[in-house]
Amino acid sequence: MAPTNLIELRDLYKTYHLGQVDVPVLKGITLDIRRGEMVALMGASGSGKSTLMNILGCLDRPSSGEYRLEGREISRLDADGRAFLRNHKIGFVFQSFNLLPRTSALDNVLMPLSYSLESISMRDGKKRAGELLDRVGLADRAHHDPSQLSGGQIQRVAIARALINRPSILFADEPTGNLDSKTSRETLEMFQRLNRDEGITIVLVTHDAGIAKFAQRVIRISDGLIVDGAPPESDPAHGGAA
Repeated sequence: MAPTNLIELRDLYKTYHLGQVDVPVLKGITLDIRRGEMVALMGASGSGKSTLMNILGCLDRPSSGEYRLEGREISRLDADGRAFLRNHKIGFVFQSFNLLPRTSALDNVLMPLSYSLESISMRDGKKRAGELLDRVGLADRAHHDPSQLSGGQIQRVAIARALINRPSILFADEPTGNLDSKTSRETLEMFQRLNRDEGITIVLVTHDAGIAKFAQRVIRISDGLIVDGAPPESDPAHGGAA
């Protein structure tokens, strides 16, 4: 049986060494994220949230402490081991979209499969990519490149791309930072549907309480420590928003 907690952190520290100076960024993080949960990791600039996301997303590793993903201890993995997990277990959606220019939406969605060890034919890969574009409402834009798409459409292509390898968890790092308010809401509601209807575990990384309220739980980080993990509806900062 799969563990209830998808992610378990125990006493996690991260210190950067800048010349002769040690700069502690994470100072003992203990945290669980349940399978199928949608959480917001919220903190101001310099709080440590980006460093924590980089560790959770296997882009970096901690100085000490334990990180378990799906019950497996991964904190000491080397670069190749982390790359394998990123390609097979983790999806990313970034504020800057990071799509390839002059490349169709379909081929942008397909791109992560080229790094995967999964044996899948080009025909099956295109079928899966097309289904994902349909899921995010862009079936009719499959052969448009980013210059022919709106900001919201570009972000939906990025979401489809993040799902192509069927990840266990999706990290969205300030995913609405380059979008207007209407498109931001539509994007966040899409994350909610993916979480609710398909059980995808989602972590929204943000400094914005308005974005955090779309999650089931807000995990606040300040000065390298978790200071709160309450549901947004019980959080006075959100004015009782559900």
